[in-house]
Amino acid sequence: MAIRNTLAGSLAIAACVIPAAFAAILQSPTQLSSKKSYDYIIVGGGAGGSVLANRLTEDNYTNVLLIEAGSSDYKNLNIAVPQLAAALARSEFDWNFTTAGQPGLNGRSIPYQRGHVLGGSTAVNYMAFNTGSRDDWDRWANVTGDSGWGFDNIVKYIKKMENFVPPLDGRNISDEVDVSIHGHSGPLHISVSGAKVATDDRVINTTRELPSEFPFNLDQNSGDSLGIGWTQVTIADGERQSAALSYLDPILSRKNLDILVNTQATKVLQTGVSGGKPVFRGVQFSQVGSGKFTTLKATREVILSAGAIKTPHVLMLSGIGDSSELSKFNVSTIVDLPDVGKNLQDHPLVTSPFRVNSTDTLDNLNNATFVAEQLALWQKNRTGELGVATGSQLGWLRLPDNSSIFETEPDPSAGPTSAHFEFILIDSFIDFSAPPPGNYFTGFTVLVSSSSRGYITLNTTNPFDPPFIQPSFLSTPFDIFTMRESIKSMRRFMAAPAWDGWILNEFGSFAAAQTDEQIEEYARNTTVTVNHVTCTVGMGKTGSSGPGTGALNADLTVKGTVGLRVVDASAFPFIPAAHPQGVTYALAERAADLIKGVSTC
Repeated sequence: MAIRNTLAGSLAIAACVIPAAFAAILQSPTQLSSKKSYDYIIVGGGAGGSVLANRLTEDNYTNVLLIEAGSSDYKNLNIAVPQLAAALARSEFDWNFTTAGQPGLNGRSIPYQRGHVLGGSTAVNYMAFNTGSRDDWDRWANVTGDSGWGFDNIVKYIKKMENFVPPLDGRNISDEVDVSIHGHSGPLHISVSGAKVATDDRVINTTRELPSEFPFNLDQNSGDSLGIGWTQVTIADGERQSAALSYLDPILSRKNLDILVNTQATKVLQTGVSGGKPVFRGVQFSQVGSGKFTTLKATREVILSAGAIKTPHVLMLSGIGDSSELSKFNVSTIVDLPDVGKNLQDHPLVTSPFRVNSTDTLDNLNNATFVAEQLALWQKNRTGELGVATGSQLGWLRLPDNSSIFETEPDPSAGPTSAHFEFILIDSFIDFSAPPPGNYFTGFTVLVSSSSRGYITLNTTNPFDPPFIQPSFLSTPFDIFTMRESIKSMRRFMAAPAWDGWILNEFGSFAAAQTDEQIEEYARNTTVTVNHVTCTVGMGKTGSSGPGTGALNADLTVKGTVGLRVVDASAFPFIPAAHPQGVTYALAERAADLIKGVSTC
């Protein structure tokens, strides 16, 4: 999501740090015991790795080492306070990646935020929680040939992870969410925003005034996401719920789990051959600047959960990838797997700001004095504006079936329950630029069923150098058409009678983009990313080979290898029309059962 450029970030960093628990957390490889062996070594402590660390260590006789490149500071104030999420971009908790120049964005390079802390990107995102549509999951099942990835089967894993809790203000939410379809005993606390804001009624009234184009959806996590509805978030009692807080913090007393932080996995290592395939049960890792590399061997599996940028990066550095690409960097190919790093999919975003006739907006959070007051209130009892969600409503919408683009371009969506584009509706000014004086409403339009495909490859063979990242945003006729039409749809939404007298005018260069050509150019000049990079080591049918058939088998094992598995958003074969953290949690919950040998269907 785009960044609120405020004074809040510097204030929060200076304010304080909430101490983290260190009972089972090692700060250096030198603290590893030479007498202890591990059944599983997991690389990456985000949604995938945290779930696995929790579920695999439920068996007291299974020893797990979790290696995280970032720090253990997952209770840092900027992470804990929902409205301070903007302070996390380009901070110590961000990998600080930057894309290559984007031809579809008039040559611009853009920042690519990924979490660099225990909890991964769940500790730095904007906390929207979606679990994908029925069609999203059923497409995975069709692509992999594994019905276990279908929606009807995956629902039990969604409920297993969820603990849906009431919002902090205790209001009746029966008209905001269908609580009956959610889980209530899982590790991950989710809810709706902890307090209502002034624009909530206007958004919902628009669904009543324009129900044909903008229908209301009581629960967008029901399997049918289409319509405008209340945002479900990983916030409980006013505080962010990251993977580290939800899945790791409660189990730090387990003797069979060690967590090694501030340590970057640099390669997976071949440790033998089995059935003619190379066995990868070794991991090489190091701390930045130390010059020292440590190797360790798992007795069962190495599991990469380093995310959709770092997982393919580690694989390629290890000699697993497209041999023609690896040879350019004199990396010896051990497994020629062309799909590693390919098929990158993401959700590009455009901002549409409106000036409003009100002072009752969240724009007050651009004022350092007000933020300081709100921070004191949050620290006292977790209430106030800093504990609410960034946006109270989301919209998931499709192009009309008779849209002209379908005369020449195929529909890249998963099916009729999956959106082509998304609305994120926020009662303040949100952008990469400094906030101007006044009060605003911001509509984000997000392309969530894209036909563009990017890639990741090596920049150098230095594991501490970032890889080359090319998302290829807006590189197809379908994508630029849909982004243009989504902006026009946003304008129709904001022209509903519910906004009469409250919207003053469109703001900035957005206001000047009125013709189709101007809107498209506005999109190319302003598009950023919602930071949903996925699909770079995607699943395919088990045993299939060759370009485009997937880098992983349907059980998430790396094709052509033994003892190596991937469990993170890189494993998606297609990006869901959803914010992907919830989908990643569900994938990891099923992966844990696959690893344990528990029936998953």
